[in-house]
Amino acid sequence: MAPRIVSIIGSRPEIVQAAPLALAFTDSVEEILVHTGQHYDPQMSDLQIADLKLPLPEYNLGVGSLPNSAGVEVAQRRIARVIEREQPDAVLVRGDTNATLAGARAAVEAGVTLLHVEAGLRSYRDDMPEEANRIETDRLSDALFAPCEHAREVLVTEAVPGKVFVTGDPLADVLLATRDRLPESGESGEYVLATAHRNYNTDSPQRLKAVLDCLAAAERRVIFPVHPRTRKSIETWGLDVPAGVEVRDPVTYTQMLALERDAVAIATDSGGVQREAYLWGVPCVTMREETEWIETVSTGWNTLVGADATAFKAALEKPRPSERPPIFGDGHASEEICRLAVGLLAAAPTQERSYV
Repeated sequence: MAPRIVSIIGSRPEIVQAAPLALAFTDSVEEILVHTGQHYDPQMSDLQIADLKLPLPEYNLGVGSLPNSAGVEVAQRRIARVIEREQPDAVLVRGDTNATLAGARAAVEAGVTLLHVEAGLRSYRDDMPEEANRIETDRLSDALFAPCEHAREVLVTEAVPGKVFVTGDPLADVLLATRDRLPESGESGEYVLATAHRNYNTDSPQRLKAVLDCLAAAERRVIFPVHPRTRKSIETWGLDVPAGVEVRDPVTYTQMLALERDAVAIATDSGGVQREAYLWGVPCVTMREETEWIETVSTGWNTLVGADATAFKAALEKPRPSERPPIFGDGHASEEICRLAVGLLAAAPTQERSYV
């Protein structure tokens, strides 16, 4: 009998990662897809699900936008009810969102095996809510699927109790599988593609203005699909968007990939976009002081500039590196995660579980 896995998603990155894994699970896992509703804007959730042809979630928990601790608590209670009803063999969580932590806590409370995709990432920045989420989830997980060698090294150093595997990155699976059939971006001429959504870049008018000053320092056309939170902050504080920066609504994932592919450079604070830039071979300028994706920096494809406009401009002028090793796997990470998960659950001893 195929194992039953309750699979949690809540935000755009999790939706992207869920698509290739859902496909890999088709013949060997009964996946019960649960959307916490953390991203409730249709452009950040429903359209992404349709765009990636991800099966519709069997549950949408409607958590919405709540403060971090409250959002986790509400999601945890609602996931616990799903676990009680479905009685899965495992709960699978991804990345570092509030949905991730809520799913992890609910699984442990119910005594269900916990699988963590994209484990082992660290920014070593305490003001990132995602950092606390990923650390706690890694410590709770029974199986940890690290996307790259550096992530495995972090988990080994921290001596997490679960089993650690390097699998590659499901996000790379999506890009590598679709790169030859993406639509045209519809853009002509050179442009820099920009995104910004991190709390420490958008929760202060001074910092957000400095981010906009960085985009002005590009001194060329900038396409800026704006996250709803970023747009609200710009409007609330009456910040001026620099001339040459084209503010747009969020785009679907395949549209974003096409824009990335055709850009001369990418400016971002997103971990996913940093990886995608690397996979496309497009230089990336990261508007953060740190990154979880150390290899993108050490290979020379990514430059950390914080919100320093002078450093931003200098980073755009750097020459492209001559080599780009496959640090995120060969496009078959989801198949490997499926194989490992099925094997682990088949080998797990049958035990009484105390479902809440």
